[in-house]
Amino acid sequence: MPIISIANQKGGVGKTSTAINLSASIAAAEYRTLLVDIDPQANSSSGLGVEINNPSVYDVLMGLENAENAIQSTYMPFLDILPSTIDLVGAEIELVSVENREHQLTEPLSNLRSKYDFIFIDCPPSLGLLTLNSLTASDSVIIPVQCEYFALEGLGQLLNTINLVRKNLNPNLSIEGVLLTMFDQRLKLSNQVREEVNKYFGEKVFEAVIHRNVRISEAPSHAKPVLLYDSISTGAKNYMQLAAELIERTKIKKIDE
Repeated sequence: MPIISIANQKGGVGKTSTAINLSASIAAAEYRTLLVDIDPQANSSSGLGVEINNPSVYDVLMGLENAENAIQSTYMPFLDILPSTIDLVGAEIELVSVENREHQLTEPLSNLRSKYDFIFIDCPPSLGLLTLNSLTASDSVIIPVQCEYFALEGLGQLLNTINLVRKNLNPNLSIEGVLLTMFDQRLKLSNQVREEVNKYFGEKVFEAVIHRNVRISEAPSHAKPVLLYDSISTGAKNYMQLAAELIERTKIKKIDE
């Protein structure tokens, strides 16, 4: 079963929104889904209304707890979360002296493959050890790119990191797809960014596009994915399209089937 990181070291690109809403949309299609929140800001955890008690992903990362014991269920029947905590802020420093420090997530998440159809990881907006651990444990990466002026700036750095991980830590890592977010078809700029991204990434670009939609921004303050906050909104429909496309691309059969 695929483990997919959602990564971009640039903040404000819709990374956490995508982690929450894609996971929820896949779960709504009754695929067993786990969202791993490895961002110290813990926005995926709070965005799904999860109380952040110990144990958390920090304990799993530091080898203090089994992943199974840290997983919490959410109010969506097919969606579980491995929550984050502010403790993760110090994890990068603590991991520096650990042997195989980039592989701390690999075994815990591999042990969960048989329990879930999809495992998503919400990475922090940086290319530090937390993101490296996520990429090393993953089969593929989804890269959200916002349709704004500096959209492609820094992408080269991320692609370079992915190549280094492939070369040194995880030869099987691939790019699952590039996702255009905050798209506004009325703006010339949005369409220019779309053209540039299509030119550079070709077939890797998802056909589903996440339009700029106020409902996506409002949903986290209600601790809900947009699908439950406003199911007929453009944002909810966009993420359902993305989920359908990802299911089609990966050809995953449900565990129970």
